[in-house]
Amino acid sequence: METMAEKSVQKLFAVPPKFMLSVARLEQLPPDDKNEVAFAGRSNVGKSSLINALFNRKDITKTSATPGRTQQLNYFDFLGQMYLVDLPGYGYAKAPPAEVKRWQEVLTTYLKGRVNLRRVFLAIDSRVGIKKVDEDIFKLLDLAAVPYQIVLTKIDKISEADLQKTENEILSKLKDHPAAMTAILATSSEKKIGLDDLREQIASFL
Repeated sequence: METMAEKSVQKLFAVPPKFMLSVARLEQLPPDDKNEVAFAGRSNVGKSSLINALFNRKDITKTSATPGRTQQLNYFDFLGQMYLVDLPGYGYAKAPPAEVKRWQEVLTTYLKGRVNLRRVFLAIDSRVGIKKVDEDIFKLLDLAAVPYQIVLTKIDKISEADLQKTENEILSKLKDHPAAMTAILATSSEKKIGLDDLREQIASFL
């Protein structure tokens, strides 16, 4: 049975966030007058589907089978009280080298300099686990002193035993990363699993 707190959080997320702008250059960033949370993850990890599922919608962010579709920092206004930021999928499998370099510089500067950024929710495919490119992002977030939390995606695609193994492996690696939170969120956008836990984390910054 749902608690009153869970129902209250679900009510907040019944209102979809409003798209504000896509940021290609740092001078386009909106004022840092509201708390901000960002969603990051490897290209095609299910990040866009996760954001859509949080609001029970399919049209908030674009989903694609082509890795690297999100090429800008996409800003959304949540209830007029918070910014939600959809970061470019890192990996950039289809992007030219010059574009990769430019986006790495933009992302690095954004993470280091955005004083109102309260947390990065880092999506990891539960079937794949952590790759070197993920650990590179961990190090960047550690250096920027930005708190980040792992959100496992697609947990409906693996067994409970494999999920537990993945979580244990991740927890072992997070011990070496000071900015990482040790609480892992396990989700499935398709089966609507674990979404309330993530909603509660986001709502805590309202």
